[in-house]
Amino acid sequence: MEANLLTSITVAEICTGFVYSELEGKGLFGLSGKLTIQPEYQRNYIYASDGGKREMAVIESVLRGYPIGLIYFNKVNNNRLEVLDGQQRITSLGRFVTDKFIIKDENGMEQLFGGMAKEKKKKILETKLLIYECEGTESEIKEWFKTINIAGVPLTNQELLNAVYSGTFVTLGKEEFSNSLNTNIQKWSAYISGSANRQEYLECALDWVSKGNIGDYMSRHRNDTNITELKKYFKTVIEWVSKVFSDVEKEMCGLDWGRLYEEHHNKAYDPKKISKLVQNLYSDPYVKNRKGIFEYILGGSKNKKLLDIRIFDDATKRSVYTTQTAKAKKENKSNCSLCKIEHDANKSRIYKLEEMEADHVTAWSKGGGTDTKNCEMLCKTHNRAKGNK
Repeated sequence: MEANLLTSITVAEICTGFVYSELEGKGLFGLSGKLTIQPEYQRNYIYASDGGKREMAVIESVLRGYPIGLIYFNKVNNNRLEVLDGQQRITSLGRFVTDKFIIKDENGMEQLFGGMAKEKKKKILETKLLIYECEGTESEIKEWFKTINIAGVPLTNQELLNAVYSGTFVTLGKEEFSNSLNTNIQKWSAYISGSANRQEYLECALDWVSKGNIGDYMSRHRNDTNITELKKYFKTVIEWVSKVFSDVEKEMCGLDWGRLYEEHHNKAYDPKKISKLVQNLYSDPYVKNRKGIFEYILGGSKNKKLLDIRIFDDATKRSVYTTQTAKAKKENKSNCSLCKIEHDANKSRIYKLEEMEADHVTAWSKGGGTDTKNCEMLCKTHNRAKGNK
């Protein structure tokens, strides 16, 4: 790959013909249409997502004469360039000179570019940028793209995959799942954590449809001219979740709904009964992990480990052990209630505390509480064999 350093291009030239898409949240073109600011392998514009602090910092740096770092262009041909690195900074410059956001001056006054003093405008527009113009094969360009993006705000895994498999499929996928103005985002956000801007929604959709093999799926569909399968599968999962669980709880966000759909969508559920079960578990003081409630219910309320049921504390175990052992010694029987009814050598064995485990007399799943009245100490062998009886 070849690279040439350019030192004469000004902010004014970069911003000539600047186009910013509010719908897609990205800078599109600059340099009189010659420069593609956000090719498909680039992440979305994120400098405005922190309240504009980063994009304002870019403008303040230019006004103070501070360097804003190297910028890299990929030379596609003699009439077309695309930003390899620096699209966040270039978009910030373009957005400011087209009055898309304000900054505060040295007196704390808010100003648009159009209302600034002439000398400040001139300083911004005449600032020269340090730009490397690179030329190479697609694989070379994308490998370089990944290398130079190690620093700064790291690329997410999906942003890197978008770069590697850029094409019509990625373009359509980003339009659907990475567009923060998509009216479906609000509904999806009940089940999916993260930001559409940072590609988490697209990553989730791809993860579900590919059963975890996102790279392979993107490779096979790279040049597809539609995302019908991706959209259909994603919609199917979301609709299934919303029908099974009529109440939306905050702990539902971020669960592996794609896997849960595959495992349970062929089962019949009564939404009213499901709703009642959810509310009962939410009100149960012994349930420590509410995020596990939904998989627990889908699986037939069998795997208690998903709920992280509150266990007996050490004080309770010591108290019950002391009472139980005193009674056992008095009766000359084992202090394990199951050993004492056996016909072997352990029938009268007195176990040490560390040789025993606490167990619910009445199983938690059958209404038994995690308190002294419902606690008994069993030898480890019997406790681990007892199960949910």
